[in-house]
Amino acid sequence: MTHRGSRVLQLGSLARVEGEGALHLSIDDDTVTAAQLKIYEPPRFFEAFLRGRRHTEPPDITSRVCGICPVAYQTSACRAIEDACSVTVGGQLAALRRLLYCGEWIESQTLHIYLLHAPDFLGYESAIHLARDHREHVERGLRLKQAGNTIMELLGGRSIHPINVRVGGFHRAPARAELRPLAERLRRARDDARETVHWVSGFDFPDATCDADLFALAEPGTYAIDGGTPTVLPYGDGQEPRAFPVPAFTDHVVEEQVPYSTALQARLDGRRHLTGSLARYAISGHLLPPAVQETAHAAGLDGVCRNPFRSIVVRAVEVLYAVEEALRLIDAYEPPPRPAVDVPARAGVGHGATEAPRGTLYHRYVLDADGIVTDARLIPPTSQNQGAIEEDLRRIVQDQLAHGDATDAELTRLCERAIRNHDPCISCSAHFLDLSVERA
Repeated sequence: MTHRGSRVLQLGSLARVEGEGALHLSIDDDTVTAAQLKIYEPPRFFEAFLRGRRHTEPPDITSRVCGICPVAYQTSACRAIEDACSVTVGGQLAALRRLLYCGEWIESQTLHIYLLHAPDFLGYESAIHLARDHREHVERGLRLKQAGNTIMELLGGRSIHPINVRVGGFHRAPARAELRPLAERLRRARDDARETVHWVSGFDFPDATCDADLFALAEPGTYAIDGGTPTVLPYGDGQEPRAFPVPAFTDHVVEEQVPYSTALQARLDGRRHLTGSLARYAISGHLLPPAVQETAHAAGLDGVCRNPFRSIVVRAVEVLYAVEEALRLIDAYEPPPRPAVDVPARAGVGHGATEAPRGTLYHRYVLDADGIVTDARLIPPTSQNQGAIEEDLRRIVQDQLAHGDATDAELTRLCERAIRNHDPCISCSAHFLDLSVERA
């Protein structure tokens, strides 16, 4: 390998990250001058599909955006439509929504930890190869993921693209007796979740720092999951968090088209930002229950964590929290008088934001007097994180070049690991990275 001339590295398909894309690195005299995360999947037109639909339809339509986190799309859609119609869903219906969201957090974060991310740290090509030597770890992950799926099946009707969610609540609310077996399963899952935190905290983590602003929802007195106020923790010593209301989301988070990607990229007040587990923990980690905080501190997390490689530890802590929160909600549950509140059609503009496992997800809908959607806007976490991912790649490859002459294979593996730190959700396919390095 030489530092002069040009070279191209290509990896045709990569399991363990959703979507199809490519990475282009430009290197000039051992300096990385550009890192472009190219997403070349065709547009899916969900915002266009929503126009002309009745105000009751977005939860079912948007759940098809992602098979891993459909509840996030459903809940953000419900919040936005209800906001447009001046309806508030509270009490046990809101608690059931949060319980369903906990199920998604458990299954989605566990899938990433065990099947997508852990093999990177342990030197395995895939979770299947990992299971050959460490069957007990993979089986623990599958048990934990199934606990989350069981919540989604009970409350959502099925674990993928739930069908029981509707604007105003649910088509059917469970009886208290139906939740008892679920509680028993979650108590066993709590042990698996604690062991997961302990397991991943022992991985070898490369030194790295994400210098982007951190962005997540915040909610007084609790760790934000299914709602809250958009909050920014700027990068830099002594910076104080600042917040803005959900209806002002697009005044601050601005998407733009880049020439090398079919996906939009977003910036927060003109700056690079990161949303997801690291941001949530930095902004609301002090609101985790004491037992969860103790587990997090024992795993080496204290205050703000900006090392993307350690995001796997934060995700494991969030799984433990979701299990504990689900148990709390089940213990306090009383069946509501009705499974849903009425949401009559009216003209209005509504906004909704929730914390998908990968970060803050925003929906906005414009309704006419008949409740027909005339405009829709969806801003997913991955579009917000692309800038931070590109900077991580540039910095990590630059550090590698400064410390020695990396081979093509080593650079490719390093970039794949750096991308998987953020668990980008590009589509439901499992092909991601083509890496080309252009040297001048």
